[in-house]
Amino acid sequence: MKKSLLTTAFLVFLLTLLPACFGKEKIASAPSPVEIAANPPNSFKLALPINCTLGQDCFIMHYVDRDPSPTEVDFGCGRQTYDGHNGVDFAIPDERVMAAGVAVKAAAAGKVLRVRDGVSDRRVADQTDKANVQGIECGNGVVIDHGNGWQTQYCHLRNGSVVVKPDTSVEAGTVLGMVGESGLASFPHVHLTVRYQDKVVDPFVGANAGPGCRVDRKPIWQQPISYVPTGTIRAGFATQPPDMAAIWEGRFSETELPKNSPALIFWVQAYGVLKGDGQEFQLIAPDGKPFAVRKQELQSPSRSWLSYVGKRASGNQPLTAGVWRGEYRLIRNGKVLIDVKREVQVR
Repeated sequence: MKKSLLTTAFLVFLLTLLPACFGKEKIASAPSPVEIAANPPNSFKLALPINCTLGQDCFIMHYVDRDPSPTEVDFGCGRQTYDGHNGVDFAIPDERVMAAGVAVKAAAAGKVLRVRDGVSDRRVADQTDKANVQGIECGNGVVIDHGNGWQTQYCHLRNGSVVVKPDTSVEAGTVLGMVGESGLASFPHVHLTVRYQDKVVDPFVGANAGPGCRVDRKPIWQQPISYVPTGTIRAGFATQPPDMAAIWEGRFSETELPKNSPALIFWVQAYGVLKGDGQEFQLIAPDGKPFAVRKQELQSPSRSWLSYVGKRASGNQPLTAGVWRGEYRLIRNGKVLIDVKREVQVR
């Protein structure tokens, strides 16, 4: 009996040395009341964790879920989040951009606590894919301790790209790795989770704000970041009906197409569309005449949306050579939220 008790005690001791999981690091040491008074929670500030310009070559796909119930709401009282989402997803347009390399950067100075690398990049598309990453949902990632009770965590980095080690100091802007799709990721992005005293903080609201979206906001970003719950990811032309997988792969980015193409399709990928939004498409031939027109009211919301318009080339008549133009508008309550124009050369 004595040997069994000693064995049990030793196992308990070992378990206390291990983190609960990579996804939620324990705070190294709780700040004292004097430290908290000297450094109030919302005096901590964050830079962007990704090397890009929001609204140009990257965008925020998901915000923190601020509803503790099984439903969800983001800080702007919108639905660009999902139940239990504990961070902000900074996304890039597709896997071609991911392969070229977009740096993930430390959002503030601190010390690296823990890293993971070696998890393959694979876009999660179904329940089987999801099951395959159980226990490693963060994928390749980094956890940084910033002192005074603050930590940041960076998930889904590209396999083999993590360049920092535990116990090394970093500055705001230090490159940690590259944006990827490792772990539970259905598109290329870096997921940033912020914690204060071991509790998730929405950086658009600040610490100790309470649940819901109608709260006093004290954002902790160094520079203001606009709330953009609906926007464009990519748009382009194809010679066949595209699907979401092909778009995330980076296909259909051609700016020239042969005139003997079997069809000409203008497509738009967007995020944050809502039920009742109106969309208007026009595909215009080189002579200025509409080749295909489509108007519809969306019947359901979607965090990631793909739609298109086009026609097959008729019989022996190839597509007209010249510059074709695609135009798209997304309208909500009479306001144009997305206005996209693209051109393609047919030769």
